[in-house]
Amino acid sequence: MIGASVLMHFGEPFILLIGLGYGLGRFIGEMAGIPYFAFLASGFIAWSAMNVASMEAMWSVYTRMVPQQTYEAILATPTRVDDIVIGELLWCASKSLVSGSAILVVATVLGAVADWRAVLALPVIFLTGFCFATPALIMTALAKGYEFFTFYLTLVMTPMFILCGVFYPTTSLPAPMQTFVQFLPLTHAVALIRPLVVGQPVIDAWLHAGVLAFCGFVGAWIAVALVRRRLIV
Repeated sequence: MIGASVLMHFGEPFILLIGLGYGLGRFIGEMAGIPYFAFLASGFIAWSAMNVASMEAMWSVYTRMVPQQTYEAILATPTRVDDIVIGELLWCASKSLVSGSAILVVATVLGAVADWRAVLALPVIFLTGFCFATPALIMTALAKGYEFFTFYLTLVMTPMFILCGVFYPTTSLPAPMQTFVQFLPLTHAVALIRPLVVGQPVIDAWLHAGVLAFCGFVGAWIAVALVRRRLIV
């Protein structure tokens, strides 16, 4: 189980990074004045944080909540639903930090990281993981089965992966789409992480961080309410 988890959370981003970064990088050269491998690596760090936190908050949390009924056993102790939910969210964010850090290390070894400022991306990775764990946990609280998560994966996560600046600048999108992606949190995660990794100035840092924090805390409040409703009849 551990090997499968490592392969799922770390193997896929590494394979995509090496394949697309070096493969497409030979033909593209630079993107927005940044070597394409570095451009892609910084985007993949943000995507990995979103992906790992979301997967953990859906499949793993649902397994503990429903088939294993772990939460029912925990609630037999003085632990509250709020404690369980916040603990799960922090665990999801921690896993995303490990995944994003691993990609950051690989990018550093391969020469894609500009300078020491890249370490400042670590708290952003954690915040990104927390932000995306909350809507995923909301989906878990509403889910009747594992297949329910396909809707969120297909309709929410995949469009953000494609549109939010991981592969290309959002400025290359049509004007209405540029406006639309500003409402998606992955856009703000990429906007924070990329300049820190490639050594460029961070523009509107507090705005981007504020969006991630706002989405995370509002989502956490909703997740607590929905999980409480599901567990306490």
